[in-house]
Amino acid sequence: MSFYIGNVKLEHGIFLAPMAGVTDASFRAVCKDLGAEYTVSEMVCAKAMCYEMRKKGNTDEGKSGALATVLKAELPMAVQIFGSEPEYMAEAAKMIENCSYRGCRSDTVPSAIDINMGCPVKKITSNGEGSALMKNPELCAKIVEAVKNAVSIPVTVKIRAGWDSSTINAKEVAKSVEAAGADAICVHARTKEQMYAPGIDLSVIESVKNSVKVPVIGNGDIFCASDALNMLSVTGCDGVMIGRGALGNPWIFYEILAAFDKKSYQAPSVAERLALAKKLLYMMVAEKGERVGCAEAKKQIAWFIRDLSGAAAYRSDVMRAESSIQIATILDALIAENS
Repeated sequence: MSFYIGNVKLEHGIFLAPMAGVTDASFRAVCKDLGAEYTVSEMVCAKAMCYEMRKKGNTDEGKSGALATVLKAELPMAVQIFGSEPEYMAEAAKMIENCSYRGCRSDTVPSAIDINMGCPVKKITSNGEGSALMKNPELCAKIVEAVKNAVSIPVTVKIRAGWDSSTINAKEVAKSVEAAGADAICVHARTKEQMYAPGIDLSVIESVKNSVKVPVIGNGDIFCASDALNMLSVTGCDGVMIGRGALGNPWIFYEILAAFDKKSYQAPSVAERLALAKKLLYMMVAEKGERVGCAEAKKQIAWFIRDLSGAAAYRSDVMRAESSIQIATILDALIAENS
């Protein structure tokens, strides 16, 4: 079932979804080590990146540089951008490919530019961005065409089923962006209105797959290997993208790989889960510094410990901790209790 996105061959088609505030370099590395074949950055605001470049005499690197960073060890990896104005989207994409934006820390070119047409968060959609673009297939196509003309690397698109239950138009949008040059399309099988409510409509992914020739990746409610296998079987999609199912459980990629290869899968022990949480803490501190790394790691650690007996009390202890040493001490005590 292998397929290509540009010159990147994907043997199984197992993707880590872009998630704002989650899929930083540290988490992507952990997921890749556990079997994610292809990862995507947190979303980067195209207009902000362009405005940062226009600042005169300002040494501030801005926020975009860190979010758009791509290192050779991370490949294959895409950088996701969001916006609603084709000219800004194209300009940002070109800067990312050329590593020419303010605060660039990349040492290589991303495998693709991914365009966000699926984010349902109000502060994004209220600006006509993210899943709000689903209301305007013509604009979706113009954005893809502009980005495609600006870069030489593949351009992929992440869409939703539609805006609401009365406008399920993923098939129409998919055909429009394919005609505009999209090299692959990821479909989250919910509308913007549904946000992340339980239940997805696999027929939406199936209809997109049957309507376009480029690879189609299915997304939504994949929390175990059987969910992934069912999505592939029912829809015929080429690959699967895992988002919330990887939170606190990056082993899901290894589980899906084992299922593909018809091998047994042994879930990690509690101690193993906690040990990885501690490792991720140190990785995030190394990546972002003590203050920011600790603050952002707390959210990740809360997902790792959520299924433990007494999880609420442990989470409270972690949230009150004031340093990585204190957080690690809490995790060490939990590891000892569960070894």
